[in-house]
Amino acid sequence: MSNFWTIFGIWMAAFLTLAIFSFLYKDNPFYKLAEHLYVGTSAGYMLIYTYFLTIKPMLIDPITKQQQFLLFIPAFFGIIMLTRWFPKIAWLSRWSIAFTIGIGTGLAVTGSIQGILIPQIKGTLIALHGWNWTTLNNLLIIIGVISTLTYFYFSKAHKGVIGKTAKLGITYIMIAFGASFGYTVMGRISLLIGRMYFLFHDWIPLIH
Repeated sequence: MSNFWTIFGIWMAAFLTLAIFSFLYKDNPFYKLAEHLYVGTSAGYMLIYTYFLTIKPMLIDPITKQQQFLLFIPAFFGIIMLTRWFPKIAWLSRWSIAFTIGIGTGLAVTGSIQGILIPQIKGTLIALHGWNWTTLNNLLIIIGVISTLTYFYFSKAHKGVIGKTAKLGITYIMIAFGASFGYTVMGRISLLIGRMYFLFHDWIPLIH
């Protein structure tokens, strides 16, 4: 029985893989089936995941087992967010959205400053002593940071020294975008190789 389910799983995975690849030809019912199945499965999984790892341990259990009744307040705000589905009382959801956006923005700003901005500033304050490849690399980093920041400085016209520095910043930005895009393509190709390996190594031998 276990062997049957293993073979069935391989055939199902192969069918869904080919159904997704069929979109390269044109939009078709097989692609839509695979797409809807993926979205539906993901939504169902996230619903169960959210309940058992968030709602139950952080809301239901503390209220029922530890009598932390103050948790009814965030529960209330969570419930009224669902009023978006009812036009007559949809305005109630604005309170929840306001709290969510306000708290989220505050946490994001604090996290960005402490986790991104300050470490980047520290990473830019590097020593330039001696003459070796490390020093050259540090010099390029400093030039890149200054020129890129100059490009986003709009309080003064990009003319003269500022204009030339901003153009250099554009070069750094394009290199960064190109490297990021190349890294993304490499990741997608790795996924494609994995799918092709599955088809040729696991699925096609079953046909023979």
